[in-house]
Amino acid sequence: MRLVTVRIDGATRAGRVAGDEIVLLDAPDVRAVLAAGPVTSGSVPVGDSGGVMPLEGADLAPVVPAPDKIACVGLNYRDHAEETNNPLPKAPIYFAKYRRALTGPYDPIRLPPPEVSTKADWEVELAVVIGREVRNAGPDEALAAIAGFTVLNDVSIRDWQRRTTQMLAGKTFEGSTPVGPALVTADEIGDGRGLDVSCTVDGVTKQSSNTDQLVFGPAELVADLSTILTLDPGDIIATGTPSGVGHAREPQEWLWPGAVVRTAIEGVGEMVNTCVVG
Repeated sequence: MRLVTVRIDGATRAGRVAGDEIVLLDAPDVRAVLAAGPVTSGSVPVGDSGGVMPLEGADLAPVVPAPDKIACVGLNYRDHAEETNNPLPKAPIYFAKYRRALTGPYDPIRLPPPEVSTKADWEVELAVVIGREVRNAGPDEALAAIAGFTVLNDVSIRDWQRRTTQMLAGKTFEGSTPVGPALVTADEIGDGRGLDVSCTVDGVTKQSSNTDQLVFGPAELVADLSTILTLDPGDIIATGTPSGVGHAREPQEWLWPGAVVRTAIEGVGEMVNTCVVG
């Protein structure tokens, strides 16, 4: 099953994708659907609202517009650790984003003004969406707590990221992080391993890898994070990016106004975002 959050007349509405249509649900967004109860194959815990609209051209919001938590993981691909000359982490490296960083799967990526930074970098990531409250989870419970997966582009402002030893400043610029287009439920994707991951900029491939390169898989991350805090329905875990980022290239490469970024994950979906300043 694929669930989306669509913008309609200044508000949002959750929807279920059915072929080339969106069946609107009686919930304001996907987070509200997940909070209402478990999402299973072919079944959601809320009713249809009676509306249907075309999927093509729909104004999709971030699939979870306002998650309670956005947890991100650094250096979690073996090929990315290698390209940055870092050892594989012995434990997950976490940082956070805030909800205003999120933007829709076809919305602009908002770059900082050039006097603030010109070093914006791309990072395609598989994102986990939590489907039920979970705390101190074992492996099986952690996997069961995953409602599904989506695509996230962890656009990073590298000079701000490296101002101090803490990464937050470069990771949560407002309107910089597309997420979507849909939540694809776990019954379609499995545990998130073995999926091809890619990013292109103006048609040139920058990242091409597979989630088999993950150091810590989705269920491992859910179990580990749930030891620290309670995970709630709609929480997002960005699982890390593979090799091919701009700052690791020789010479280094950065996003620029007008650049078109495509991020895709096999079986999950594709986002297309144009970079703008503002």
